Amino acid sequence: MILETATVVAVESDALWVEAVQKSACEVCVAQKGCGTRVLSKLTGKTNRIRVLASADSVQKLCPGQSVTIGIAEDVVVTASLLVYLVPLISSLIGLWLMGPDSEIASVVGAAIGLFAGAVLVSLQSRKTRNNPRLNPVLHEYFTDQQIVNVP
Repeated sequence: MILETATVVAVESDALWVEAVQKSACEVCVAQKGCGTRVLSKLTGKTNRIRVLASADSVQKLCPGQSVTIGIAEDVVVTASLLVYLVPLISSLIGLWLMGPDSEIASVVGAAIGLFAGAVLVSLQSRKTRNNPRLNPVLHEYFTDQQIVNVP
């Protein structure tokens, strides 16, 4: 299981929204000033919020600003990455193949339609698994005054 420390930013009845402290290789990377990722992250200042499933009992004990540890299984990260990247790519190639023999414009349209269809499939799968604790980050432990509480 991959564990990460995060800060609670919002609380729902069955889940919390957290911001994880982003760890990055920017401090040790040789590219430093020539890296586009570093420049973009400084310009946008955007933070990622993650929805974390938790029991109603645990959620009631938490408040914004509190530190928690969240966890997700390694195989879920790999499977989700493959789903998000490969499904749109494969559906785009299928669209290209189906529309391609006639003209270049038809090929481009077919690829775009396939890409859109793949994105819709990924979105539908994401909605279907939104509340599945096996496939989402879950609350592992939270910190109170002077003590760490493990969530069963």
